[in-house]
Amino acid sequence: MAGRGGRSEPPQLAEYSCSYAVSRPVYSELAFQQQRERRLPERRTLRDSLARSCSCSRKRAFGVVKALLPILDWLPKYRVKEWLLSDIISGVSTGLVGTLQGMAYALLAAVPVQFGLYSAFFPILTYFVFGTSRHISVGPFPVVSLMVGSVVLSMAPDDHFLVPSGNGSALNSTTLDTGTRDAARVLLASTLTLLVGIIQLVFGGLQIGFIVRYLADPLVGGFTTAAAFQVLVSQLKIVLNVSTKNYNGILSIIYTLIEIFQNIGDTNIADFIAGLLTIIVCMAVKELNDRFKHRIPVPIPIEVIVTIIATAISYGANLEKNYNAGIVKSIPSGFLPPVLPSVGLFSDMLAASFSIAVVAYAIAVSVGKVYATKHDYVIDGNQEFIAFGISNVFSGFFSCFVATTALSRTAVQESTGGKTQVAGLISAVIVMVAIVALGKLLEPLQKSVLAAVVIANLKGMFMQVCDVPRLWKQNKTDAVIWVFTCIMSIILGLDLGLLAGLLFALLTVVLRVQFPSWNGLGSVPSTDIYKSITHYKNLEEPEGVKILRFSSPIFYGNVDGFKKCVNSTVGFDAIRVYNKRLKALRRIQKLIKKGQLRATKNGIISDVGSSNNAFEPDEDVEEPEELNIPTKEIEIQVDWNSELPVKVNVPKVPIHSLVLDCGAVSFLDVVGVRSLRMIVKEFQRIDVNVYFALLQDDVLEKMEQCGFFDDNIRKDRFFLTVHDAILHLQNQVKSREGQDSLLETITLIQDCKDPLELMEAEMKEEELDVQDEAMRRLAS
Repeated sequence: MAGRGGRSEPPQLAEYSCSYAVSRPVYSELAFQQQRERRLPERRTLRDSLARSCSCSRKRAFGVVKALLPILDWLPKYRVKEWLLSDIISGVSTGLVGTLQGMAYALLAAVPVQFGLYSAFFPILTYFVFGTSRHISVGPFPVVSLMVGSVVLSMAPDDHFLVPSGNGSALNSTTLDTGTRDAARVLLASTLTLLVGIIQLVFGGLQIGFIVRYLADPLVGGFTTAAAFQVLVSQLKIVLNVSTKNYNGILSIIYTLIEIFQNIGDTNIADFIAGLLTIIVCMAVKELNDRFKHRIPVPIPIEVIVTIIATAISYGANLEKNYNAGIVKSIPSGFLPPVLPSVGLFSDMLAASFSIAVVAYAIAVSVGKVYATKHDYVIDGNQEFIAFGISNVFSGFFSCFVATTALSRTAVQESTGGKTQVAGLISAVIVMVAIVALGKLLEPLQKSVLAAVVIANLKGMFMQVCDVPRLWKQNKTDAVIWVFTCIMSIILGLDLGLLAGLLFALLTVVLRVQFPSWNGLGSVPSTDIYKSITHYKNLEEPEGVKILRFSSPIFYGNVDGFKKCVNSTVGFDAIRVYNKRLKALRRIQKLIKKGQLRATKNGIISDVGSSNNAFEPDEDVEEPEELNIPTKEIEIQVDWNSELPVKVNVPKVPIHSLVLDCGAVSFLDVVGVRSLRMIVKEFQRIDVNVYFALLQDDVLEKMEQCGFFDDNIRKDRFFLTVHDAILHLQNQVKSREGQDSLLETITLIQDCKDPLELMEAEMKEEELDVQDEAMRRLAS
């Protein structure tokens, strides 16, 4: 029902009609362990562990081989009659798209287009054997290709390949030796690919596939969006056919964009029109493919169609000669022999190769997990590291650049009915046919068309910007990580931007752990349910008890924050209370020695007509020499919540117990244990007992190892639940109320009248005896 102002009331949720009642004793940790014997963990020596891990049997050996060669697991189960036709159709479709994308992404990697075809062929052969995903299409990806290109351009810029002009028409004229430049860049790209493969193999061998977990979705989203922007700028100059310098490093993309607009007057109209039409047509048809994917059995291979049409137009109209259009020109047919990469260059590209290895792996595993979940199978993260490592090492010897997976190709392979990597193998056959037979036919193709194909495939990455408002509503920290990573990747470059985003994301985790959420708790009446008194109404706090829930591990980085949470919950600082009490006792001691105060059974009184120096103003300045008083020297018991005869601001302590809900404390370090122990002792000095609830067994074991327990801090103060602790405290209070006090308490009160006149003669002697006894105690 809509109310006034258009607001609708939230629907009323049905209450559960069932209820339960449990009758059990109150359990402390000590009582529970005494009644329920704890299982001791199995202790193994290093020799036993090595013997077990190194033992071998036929079954175990076969399992290891199947893990390293997943093809032995899925190929014998291949359903030829059901899957082969679907894999053939999927492989042909994916191969056609992969051929065009391989050529296009070669422009991003700053190598000739035919090497993009090699990069779309060789990695598939090894992944077919070693990979665990059935659906991803292995090959170039624009983000990774751009990262490779940035390394290649930084190590082999055009300026290094300028040679003196041979025509002698002008003094000091130079020309660009494109042949030497391209050969050097191909060698650099293949060397980088080999190094990336080695790093991935090492990571896989060390079983550290978990490293990708630190690349959170917001971080990856911001990084890939920034990479898409960099890809757009790098391809924009090809679409416009304007020349710019090869900028690298910080703000390189900004400098490139500025120079493009400065030279925009030199735009080649033929290339611009061809590129613009390609972008519009490709994006429109891709939208139709997405919208009618349930009606169209096979997505329309628009990139292939556009490429064929553009090549025919370029050849028929002779666009290179008539309009000076930039074309692909020479595409050698066939394969090149394997070449040994330049291992000596490893040291110059180690940092960049590390980031490329992680990014390439993260993209592949992220995409693979999506389709594995959809089709109900599991991929092995560590084996994927090994599979891509072997693929890149193998490809590095055949002049390829780094391989991962492409979102669009994988979508084509899965949507056209691909069941296994047999579809990927068939797509490699299609690419091989293009390498062997179609090279000459594609030579008239305009580079602007290939660049436009790249730009048209960036739509999905640019649409990630729409995730930011949603992230801001769900989790502002994740939204900030997304925006920060995106901006830093644009400003600093992809490698430094990724590192900056990763460090920033880790910093947010540290800050969230260092400044976690905490709540004071109250109970729902007549239940064992305890919720935050800040967030809920009508909760009851037990009289004289405060309950604190701390939602974080306690370690060296947040112990100060934990202490502040404790002080905020109880409403006072235990150290300050203790110091103020010592200060007040010192002043009382001085006044008693001067005869201005006297101790009686009923309290402390001042002499009639004597000036009471105890009421001198208190500037609230701590006096170190007055605070170093051992507790045992002060034997007067004081009701500190009553009015004192000295003007010392002693904070009131309205509680007798503090319960710490440690259910969210996942671990403690040595500093954390030491801080907890100190907090317990600080509260004990001011007669406040600290109790613990819901501690995990490993946390309790860590406290034992660090010497937390002694005669004053025992396990009977640790309870299974908060309610156990509260019931124990309530039972203690009832027990104290039912007993008569056996100890005499001397209460300090301020009284200006002399009560001696109202007492009988026999009381005078008893009063003097009490006073003399108190003076002897203070003097001793």
